[in-house]
Amino acid sequence: MSKIRTINKLQNALDNEFSWRLKEIANLKIVVRSSDNLNKKTAVRAAIPLLYGHWEGFIKSSSTLYLEYVNGQSLRYRDLKSCFVVFGIKRKINDLIDSKNSNLSISTLDFLRDELDEKANLKIESAIRTEFNLSSKVFANIANSIGINTQDYEARYKLIDESLLSRRNYIAHGEYLDVDSEGFRELADEILFLIRSYKTDIENAASLEEYKISA
Repeated sequence: MSKIRTINKLQNALDNEFSWRLKEIANLKIVVRSSDNLNKKTAVRAAIPLLYGHWEGFIKSSSTLYLEYVNGQSLRYRDLKSCFVVFGIKRKINDLIDSKNSNLSISTLDFLRDELDEKANLKIESAIRTEFNLSSKVFANIANSIGINTQDYEARYKLIDESLLSRRNYIAHGEYLDVDSEGFRELADEILFLIRSYKTDIENAASLEEYKISA
């Protein structure tokens, strides 16, 4: 895939990432609705882990795409908000915190001070970590790490943790869990709402250049 340096490329990448998930979640709802009573519970149990997979997958992929876009703007570290600077110089910051050697501490601090005027080089690979358990806490940490305000999501944290993640874990660990088909459809709609909202927030942040310290 070509590097993401323009709003259009970011938009297209986010659209592609969202559209196939939207179709698959819609198909899940159809399968659950059309299953006969004997198979409906099995269909729901099979659908919940897949629904969770789309939740985790989209948050990770879209956040990474946004980081790639910010990295593609060729800005100095000094021009970026602190949350993005961390992706470029985290190792040096850790060295400074952990070091008991004064010479190393001084050289590390000099590096950090001088590096701020260099072109940012954000470490994209493995930057966004869902910990394979995208709870509301992990989600908030990811969103904050790329400058996305989480206030509007907080009302649905209980849904994320209990209605989605907890159920997924029960099923994934081979435990029985009874979920009705109507409850699944409502949950699927809520997760789609969260995914769509996150996509919109990233698009707005890019358009308004909220990654810049002066934004």
